[in-house]
Amino acid sequence: MTAIIDYKAGNLTSVKLAFAALGAEAAVTRDPEAIRSADRIVFPGVGAAKSAMENLRALGLTDVVREAAVSGRPFLGICLGMQILFERSEEDGGVETLGVIPGRVRRFPDVPGFKVPEIGWNQVSFQLPATNHQPPATNHQPPEFYFVHSYYAEICPYTCGTTEYAGVEFTAMVKKGNLWACQFHPEKSGRLGLDLLRRWLSC
Repeated sequence: MTAIIDYKAGNLTSVKLAFAALGAEAAVTRDPEAIRSADRIVFPGVGAAKSAMENLRALGLTDVVREAAVSGRPFLGICLGMQILFERSEEDGGVETLGVIPGRVRRFPDVPGFKVPEIGWNQVSFQLPATNHQPPATNHQPPEFYFVHSYYAEICPYTCGTTEYAGVEFTAMVKKGNLWACQFHPEKSGRLGLDLLRRWLSC
């Protein structure tokens, strides 16, 4: 069973519907034991880093999520769920986050011609070949995915996909063992997003 973590900050319905479209059983839960016993874990998120961390602490999920992310079980972070896997975010004056992935999350600079947040489709360049255990390559090079965010993760040793906005190259996706995490929303990215979720389900 795939557990979709509910910490009051997730795009839960869209994520669950995406898995349903693939014929995969997924349950939304904030029960620590359900998360610990799940075969796969999805850590979605929209909103702000500070409130997300406060919610995790209030629900008793901080250590549960951190443990799940390094457990070796397939783990997928999405958008804010990727950002708070890093060590620290500049959002809300600076927030210590989960520290599973080395690096920081920063705000896009104010650049003429670029609106913040970035909302819409952007190309992603993947640095790994396509197998069932790695992010997708497609006939559309580079593929486009749907982004909604004001903050970005710096390039880190586990970055496997990059893109650019407002003159900044940043992490679009990371892969650390069985942990995958993406800044974009695969559940809102049409066929290519579903293909990525399908590949994650097969790992």
